Amino acid sequence: MSESLAAFTNAASSVNASAAAHVQTLVTHADDLGIEVDVLDSGVTVIDAGIDVRGSVEAGLIVARICMGGLGKVSLASRAEHGWSSWLEVSSSQPVLACLASQYAGWSLSATKEEGGGRKFFALGSGPARALACKEPLFGELGYRDAPGPSAIVLEVDRRPPPIIIEKLLRDCGLAPKQLTIILTPTTSLAGTTQVVARVLEVALHKAHVLGFPLDLIVEGNASAPLPPPSRDGVEAMGRTNDAILYGGRVHLTVGADDAAARDLARQLPSLNSRDYGRSFAEVFKAVEYDFYKIDGALFAPAEVWVSSLESGRTWHAGRLDMNLLGALWLAEG
Repeated sequence: MSESLAAFTNAASSVNASAAAHVQTLVTHADDLGIEVDVLDSGVTVIDAGIDVRGSVEAGLIVARICMGGLGKVSLASRAEHGWSSWLEVSSSQPVLACLASQYAGWSLSATKEEGGGRKFFALGSGPARALACKEPLFGELGYRDAPGPSAIVLEVDRRPPPIIIEKLLRDCGLAPKQLTIILTPTTSLAGTTQVVARVLEVALHKAHVLGFPLDLIVEGNASAPLPPPSRDGVEAMGRTNDAILYGGRVHLTVGADDAAARDLARQLPSLNSRDYGRSFAEVFKAVEYDFYKIDGALFAPAEVWVSSLESGRTWHAGRLDMNLLGALWLAEG
């Protein structure tokens, strides 16, 4: 970890404290949002945003803000751009904390068939609770651990987590049961689709990290992506959310780097650098027999990027949208 990143994270905001108001909004307005709030006998709060209820896009927007630790803006815009009407807009002035220390789905949570009550359970946790447990090597690089306090985790699953997972969350986060909120958003739901597409900026931050770009130099980020309707088929639903970013995602990063670094980042970021570019994500996923690790990592990136250098004031642009591909996948003929 660089000295500048250490100084940045030591003076950083609390992702849990910043997200708390959004968590309370979900609870207070559950009926209006089409979600269900259940307080378990233990005191843990479980919010169903799309398993046994319909949920809503608005719920998904709020969940996305929670995922970003309250340090990002997420909104829905209606405009006839590139043949699609619904677009998500995401921005953050603390993109490293919002996207990598909170929103990134990096906490692996699993239970065996025996532990899961007859079914295996697996989920990748995202949201501010990650910054309490700090189970991922990424937090060592960030040098960030949030102060203990009420927290929330988001799981992209189609069933409730078994007790052993809840116990692990409480133990690893150092929380009393009444301090933990678990939010469930299956990708096949309105809220689930919305909160995944709202990761368009996070996808760019993660790709920049993989490329080795110094995280402390990324100071602003804003992005947009088209919001598709959810599919009832799990693989297709996952494909739609990924395609929205890979072929319809736009990201503008402002960096405190020189021209050469900003230019190189712009050139290397877009998804068109991948050998798998040009096919729907669902098609690629099926071709590798549903093994994520066989997919070219370069594909997980926004379609089009701009990178601006604070040192020179110059901006570089690379990549392109492929709305024709998305239209062919999402629009009904006639």
